[in-house]
Amino acid sequence: MIETHDDVMRQKNLPRVGQTVRNKKFGTLWRVMEKREVWQHTSDDPETGKPRMLPAIYLSFWKVTDNVLPGVGHMLGYVYTLHDTTFETNWEVVG
Repeated sequence: MIETHDDVMRQKNLPRVGQTVRNKKFGTLWRVMEKREVWQHTSDDPETGKPRMLPAIYLSFWKVTDNVLPGVGHMLGYVYTLHDTTFETNWEVVG
């Protein structure tokens, strides 16, 4: 099966732009500001030696802070693929 960007969004249950997520380690709230479809490099194909790329979703997060406009202040960005568990490990969607 050939993976697509839609598969990543659906199977990983990634939040949409404007939704809020909570960091599981620190309990801080972050708002999703941007979503982009990107390609993530992975190991070369063992049979042909050619480079491979996987569909991925880049999400940028803004730390929700009182009296600070959205997009101003602390921001983070991460790339998620079907083959990692970093979103489920670090974030939970709250709104």
